[in-house]
Amino acid sequence: MKFELSRPLLSVLGLLIGFGLYALANRLAEPWQSLLIGALFALLGAAAWVYGRGERWIQVLGALLFVYGLIRAFWLR
Repeated sequence: MKFELSRPLLSVLGLLIGFGLYALANRLAEPWQSLLIGALFALLGAAAWVYGRGERWIQVLGALLFVYGLIRAFWLR
């Protein structure tokens, strides 16, 4: 028997986890706050890229999130 969660349920769980991690990361002092939030965006982008194989718009979104994460981690403070 194969267990699969529906996309809407996974989306809601992902949002809850993401907002929770973002709130925890905001409690850190700089530069760790920017580095961790940037890393979270970069990981989200990489996951979207892998998940979106076959759907070009998801891969483009993943690439944009990855680039934003790198910019946020190293240049925006």
